[in-house]
Amino acid sequence: MAAYDLIVIGAGPGGYVCAIRASQLGMKVAMVEKRTTFGGTCLNVGCIPSKALLHASELYDEAGHSFGKMGIGVEPKLDLAKMLTFKDEAVKGNTDGVAFLLRKNKVDHFHGTGRIKAPGIVEVTFMNGETQDVDAKSIVIATGSAVAKLPGVEIDEESVVSSTGALSLPKVPKRMLVIGAGVIGLELGSVWRRLGAEVTVVEYLDRILPGTDAEVAKTLQRILSKQGMIFKLGNKVTGIKKNGAAQVVTVEPAQGGEAETIEADVVLVAIGRIPYTEGLGLGDAGVSLDKRGRVIVDEHYQSSAPGIYAIGDVIQGPMLAHKAEDEGIAVAEILAGQAGHVNYGVIPVVVYTAPEMASVGKSEEELKADGVAYNVGKFPFTANGRAKANQQTDGFVKILADATTDRVLGVHIIGANASEMIAEGAVLMEFGGSAEDLARTCHPHPTLTEAVKEAALAVDKRAIHF
Repeated sequence: MAAYDLIVIGAGPGGYVCAIRASQLGMKVAMVEKRTTFGGTCLNVGCIPSKALLHASELYDEAGHSFGKMGIGVEPKLDLAKMLTFKDEAVKGNTDGVAFLLRKNKVDHFHGTGRIKAPGIVEVTFMNGETQDVDAKSIVIATGSAVAKLPGVEIDEESVVSSTGALSLPKVPKRMLVIGAGVIGLELGSVWRRLGAEVTVVEYLDRILPGTDAEVAKTLQRILSKQGMIFKLGNKVTGIKKNGAAQVVTVEPAQGGEAETIEADVVLVAIGRIPYTEGLGLGDAGVSLDKRGRVIVDEHYQSSAPGIYAIGDVIQGPMLAHKAEDEGIAVAEILAGQAGHVNYGVIPVVVYTAPEMASVGKSEEELKADGVAYNVGKFPFTANGRAKANQQTDGFVKILADATTDRVLGVHIIGANASEMIAEGAVLMEFGGSAEDLARTCHPHPTLTEAVKEAALAVDKRAIHF
């Protein structure tokens, strides 16, 4: 008889949520985690620490530039060491919380690296080099992702950093060059820009945030440029050389042309992430991967090997913690004989810049490509009473609805607290709601969410306050 019903490899958001749900459903569960703390990349060196720094740097910037307009006389002084301690405390609070939840739900854990020897058997190598075989009826791979490397560029986490190093710089660089205008590059670039760095973002494509609604991305770029971020779009980095304390970065037009050099004190490589499957023994276990190194799974998250499942960043789909969590719950319920399911058409995406950008569902470009007729409703925060009072008038809400049925197909928000407001759109879409449903739902006044209602009204060209 197997020692466990389920072994989960990886204690990130997908893995620990899967383990807890499986335990709730009566399974005997164990986790294998290579870190000494739980929470994976997200809680340790990703989502949580970056949001702590984003929050702190936004307040610092606001104190220096906005408080005076409200009659608050403040001259902020940066104590970077204390700010980094604030970030570390946020990480500890969250990782300790996950450890408590795992204990509460009677999930056993093994701190070491896991390798699948065969379906049903995981070999754990502990930090002291000792090994132990652990067997289970089912195995879930939830090992997440790793930083994508730029060929020819060595990351030392000091002057050439990944997102991990960018969370712990000992001093504010005078000049920072960010390679990649995706979510990570924009978020961390904006942190150090607010703290005093001159930030230049180099992006291979001719736009920021590829894959998002183009109008929203263009608006965010304009706002970030106004704040002081410098963008070099349609360019690629071809080399980095050290010159004393500085890094000399060679940049060329993506479509060919004359190269230029840019000096920076710190270079942040933020070109994306890749599935982390190193050392898992997937080939020997009979687990097939696709061309991008992701585990191929069926509709029940089962790989090509019987009893071996995968979720999160190691399978197809957006590399998002909340997507991994939902998949973790789904696979646990499937293993328990229930109908676990994830609606991939309603997964919100958020960029935690200031202002924030959040989207759920289809973009205009996707609807056009699919040949779907749609109506657009937009409402700017300049016409929202709460936004005016708070001096947070950048951005707008855009709602895309099917031209025939009025069913909402996409919601896109750029503005303060967009990350919180987008959930309203997600709930509506989960239940197949229409723009009319949203327009006739009473929203409290004065709130930023009234802009969502007004955008829904604007789908039918009957917005009240614009």
